[in-house]
Amino acid sequence: MKKLILIVVAFSTFSCQSQEKKSAFLENKQPVKMNAENGLEQATLAGGCFWCTEAVFLEIEGVKKVVSGYIGGTTKNPTYKEIGTGMTGHAEAIQITFDPKVVSFGELLEIYFATHDPTTLNRQGNDVGTQYRSEVFYYNDEQKQLTQDYIALMTNEKTFKNPIVTRVSAASVFYEAEDYHQNYYNLNRTQSYCSYVITPKIEKLKKNFKNKLKN
Repeated sequence: MKKLILIVVAFSTFSCQSQEKKSAFLENKQPVKMNAENGLEQATLAGGCFWCTEAVFLEIEGVKKVVSGYIGGTTKNPTYKEIGTGMTGHAEAIQITFDPKVVSFGELLEIYFATHDPTTLNRQGNDVGTQYRSEVFYYNDEQKQLTQDYIALMTNEKTFKNPIVTRVSAASVFYEAEDYHQNYYNLNRTQSYCSYVITPKIEKLKKNFKNKLKN
């Protein structure tokens, strides 16, 4: 396979040179093989409040659907109130359905690690608790290996000042969150959390990954 290099202007924590190396690494990977309907694949990512991560990935070309929900814990059919106690073991996460012919799992990983802080344990900004942890839930060995390799590459490149604490775990049951959490940012843009936390994140995404956005 020819080595394709995708030049991406990264977030401030990324150097231009190291980001090119990581992008080339991700572009050079074979598509993840999954038995998904209509040739689509799934990725499940936790990176803090799911209102934020959902808003980010709804902007990406090739992403067909993003569902906010809960995964990784022991409580069956958890509610948002139960998640807030930090006692369920679940993380707030998003389940992404995407077209691998348009955007690869590796490219989703690149965006994921560039749009949240994978070095803060059980925390994103002012959101604190195990439910806000950084975690990639893989569906097969290809997703697992690619995630582990990418984390190793970023560690070697010293992409972040502090160690990456992102977990890599086998996907378990994903529980869809309550209806009012779905597409939250786009339906509540004037809400204070959306204005002060999510909007700046979306603006950075549009600036630094503009070639990956939907028209």
